[in-house]
Amino acid sequence: MVLASTFTFGDALLTVLEVALLFLWIWIAIGVVLDIFRSHDLSGWGKALWLLFIVVLPLLGVLIYLIVRGRGMHERTADTARSQDQAFRQYVRQAAASPADDLAKLADLRDRGVLSEEEFQSAKAKALSGT
Repeated sequence: MVLASTFTFGDALLTVLEVALLFLWIWIAIGVVLDIFRSHDLSGWGKALWLLFIVVLPLLGVLIYLIVRGRGMHERTADTARSQDQAFRQYVRQAAASPADDLAKLADLRDRGVLSEEEFQSAKAKALSGT
């Protein structure tokens, strides 16, 4: 009961700030560890040494990593985002085939004799109706 009466509004704000800073610290530390594994210019020993440094002296290790390799970290993150964006755009282009593409394929099949005229007309009507 005494503890609840001594916990002031200022203490609550300080606790919220501490939790926010802890969350920020964990976010940065995880980003640094992921960047170590993502980095192609570090050898296996280099990655192991950076991880050891971060595990033994977390605050100093992360701070030094950000100072030494911060620019490369930003570039690797941007490259990853660009490659994911390109892969997504390529997937959308492939998945969203237009009815004109379908009609061109059907016409090619008809011209090669794979489809009869009746099959072509039926498939054409289906492609144009969207089902």
